[in-house]
Amino acid sequence: MAVAETVPLLMRIVSSSVAVSYRAAKIARDVLSKGDLGIVEKSGKNDVQTEADRSAQRCIVASLHKQFPKIAIYGEEELAPTTKIPDDFIELGFDEEVLKHECPKHLQNIPDEKIVIWVDPLDGTKEFTEGFLDHVTVLIGIAVNGVATAGIINQPFHDYEAFPRYGKSRCIWGILGLGAFGFERNENLDGRIITTTRSHSDYTITKTVQACEPSEVLRVGGAGHKVLLLIEKKAHAYVFASQGCKKWDTCAPEAILHAIGGKLSDIHGKPIPYHANVVHKNTGGVLATVENHDWYVDKIKTLGEETLAKFESVKPAPPTLEATLSQQKLNVTPADKVDGNNKQSQCDQVSQ
Repeated sequence: MAVAETVPLLMRIVSSSVAVSYRAAKIARDVLSKGDLGIVEKSGKNDVQTEADRSAQRCIVASLHKQFPKIAIYGEEELAPTTKIPDDFIELGFDEEVLKHECPKHLQNIPDEKIVIWVDPLDGTKEFTEGFLDHVTVLIGIAVNGVATAGIINQPFHDYEAFPRYGKSRCIWGILGLGAFGFERNENLDGRIITTTRSHSDYTITKTVQACEPSEVLRVGGAGHKVLLLIEKKAHAYVFASQGCKKWDTCAPEAILHAIGGKLSDIHGKPIPYHANVVHKNTGGVLATVENHDWYVDKIKTLGEETLAKFESVKPAPPTLEATLSQQKLNVTPADKVDGNNKQSQCDQVSQ
């Protein structure tokens, strides 16, 4: 499906990302079906990588790079510039449902250089290896001027217990100023249900959760899955007083949550920046809420400066993070050159 250059760049990226997320989800399902997950440890037993992570990353980054060669893309897993990408990993389609919507006016003329894409090819990898398949998501976040602006959350194994062969893929997407789509939301939710980490808890995290006076605590895996609980209004807040989360974990969920009126910030209540030159770790921790965000911030402040001082809101990036995948020579031919046409793709000239 060809998409005219007259369609705003952001809508083309979101539409492409939805299509790509389904292809990445299929890759994850295929890896699970084969039975050999190809597990390797990265920094310890709670930080692992599988063949699904590696292959889904190749699919997402290569596909988006082929369509949008000027856009900076950051992914969780390392992808060598010389890596050969299988042809069946490349998804050049667009999701028609996305393109039926009109782009918000303030986002209609965003140039390439103002956009950064953050990719977590398989959020909740540990849960993937342990069979908690509903915790697993594919995350593609799109930041504009450093702000999480659009997001895609794909659940490769949605309702896996109710359907044969590991459930079915479900995609939730949203854009600031437009709304969010692909899910049903609870109208009412009693109590104060807080979700937090399943496998990375410590004294500080537990203390911070308790400061928010929960009526129930849901300990689940995957940042995308936790924020999705808020998006569907199955929990009121996500509290994570740790530096373990990274930009690719939160960009997509934040954009969707903000699109429906919720809020995600660091635990001090300050915005998380998503520029190309920021440190990848969310050094200020993560606080996401359906509503009453300031109330949670104030409750967390009662822990005192000694506990909260280690969580920095903003941290300058080291020079080595300035290079982006879009500046490297991936083993992929840009989409506008596939048929021998060397004309560079047009980009909008108006910046905010």
